[in-house]
Amino acid sequence: MKTFKSHPIGIDQGEEVLFSEFADGGQMWTGDGPRERRTAIAFSQPFRSVPVVQIGVSLWDVDTSSALRAEVQAEEITEEGFYAVFRTWSDTRIARIRVAWTAIGEVAHEDDWNIS
Repeated sequence: MKTFKSHPIGIDQGEEVLFSEFADGGQMWTGDGPRERRTAIAFSQPFRSVPVVQIGVSLWDVDTSSALRAEVQAEEITEEGFYAVFRTWSDTRIARIRVAWTAIGEVAHEDDWNIS
């Protein structure tokens, strides 16, 4: 469980197209075996500590002639951002993926002291 101190809590959110490979014949559409796409996402302002990030697929455009195999994760989360990571494998063909994400965490307050 993530617990917060007495600092204000901030929520940031957004959507990002991770790839669109149908038109240009990219590996997610034409390839097979393990494949991965990583996209850096920056928060609109830094959090005070590493936030919790929830991520999910908000649009997928897939070929239905084989099984749909997919994984989406938020990785390498920092106060400034994270990587949205999509993975598939075997003969799954993915034309396009968009993810939606929400980050929740402590944010700085104007009364915070900065002692150096």
